[in-house]
Amino acid sequence: MINILREYNFWDGQKIETGFFRKSYLKNISSYLNNKLVKVLLGQRRTGKSYIFRMLIKELIEKHKVSSKNILYINKDIRALDFIDSASKLDEIIRLYIKKLAPKGKIYIFLDEVQEIIGWEKSVNSMSQDYTRKFEIFITGSNANLLSSELSTYLSGRYMTINIYSFSYTEFLGFFKLKRNKESYIKYLNTGGIPELYNLSNKELKINYISALKDSIILRDIIQRHNIRDVTLLNRLIDFVIDTQASLFSPNKIVKTLKSLGVKTNIETISTYLNYLTETFFIYEAFRFDLKGKRILAGERKYYLNDLSFKYYLSSSFDRGIGHFLENAVYLHYKRNGYNVFIGKLKDKEIDFIVEKNNIKKYVQVAYMLTDENVIKREFGNLLAIKDNYEKLVVTLDDLNIGIIDGVKHINAWSLYD
Repeated sequence: MINILREYNFWDGQKIETGFFRKSYLKNISSYLNNKLVKVLLGQRRTGKSYIFRMLIKELIEKHKVSSKNILYINKDIRALDFIDSASKLDEIIRLYIKKLAPKGKIYIFLDEVQEIIGWEKSVNSMSQDYTRKFEIFITGSNANLLSSELSTYLSGRYMTINIYSFSYTEFLGFFKLKRNKESYIKYLNTGGIPELYNLSNKELKINYISALKDSIILRDIIQRHNIRDVTLLNRLIDFVIDTQASLFSPNKIVKTLKSLGVKTNIETISTYLNYLTETFFIYEAFRFDLKGKRILAGERKYYLNDLSFKYYLSSSFDRGIGHFLENAVYLHYKRNGYNVFIGKLKDKEIDFIVEKNNIKKYVQVAYMLTDENVIKREFGNLLAIKDNYEKLVVTLDDLNIGIIDGVKHINAWSLYD
């Protein structure tokens, strides 16, 4: 078992493949080093969590001069490591590793896709509380349920989380060495941010890859985990969410729409399946906030995809609607930057986004283009109806920028990103 692990670790000076260097994540995680908190990286499959782990391992070895033998890396996506399937087996492996390699000082444990190890939380909790040895533990997971159940139960107050997203527009520019402009931004909207897509040469390969990724998320993180019986309904719901992404819906309305298409279901089932899709980070749910009543509204909400590639390569809709692509991209931009994002409602007016972080609030309207005076009046007017002094932005794909109107700022979408 140790010989198998040796092949996938860096104890013998193996080259560490890091891919495109994601500086912002590495800087963020590095700021939390050297304490007993368990570092948890959460995000959808194939968004680059394993690469970020390897970036951090490389930095520990090269910058912080940590001996490679003091780092144990277990990636549960590797079939050769299937034997590490339970907490007891994980404990056994760690004991063997310490015995065979005899690391001196702090030991760094990296557990990738930790939810594949049954009872992992007991082992992680034990190591984090072990006062006879110094452990620093890093884990990744592809299911938000890690937070609400295992982590909160066993590691309450002793962990911190970092959400990992697919490539941002800025990272996309860096990878392809492109300039920041409308052309490259539209290319980003039509490509998405899943890193592996960037290494595929044609559209057919990309469609096959994204389809396989969707199937992997459904099979491994939803069907198997939750013992789903009606797989056909789940697939129909996913196709529906992809096609209607960034549209206003309620679970009840989804049920009615599916029934009109001959699909029998109910609100409880659809609500449960939508929760499973959000748990796996396949979609995000944005609730409506009533600015006048200052409360979150039940009922209709919007669903945004974790990555635009699912829409571009898998949508059955003939009219993909670039405005919806743009809205989804702006939503993800604010999520990446740690904002809570709501849909706004002010009487009969819709505000695309209310974003909040650390007492900072912004109101954001998203439009494809400001084609005439009526569109300008509508998009700017909705924001001007909000009588407070928080920042107000209109984000579009226009070639030109019309500046600031009564305090509301127009931003070209590609200029929104740092």
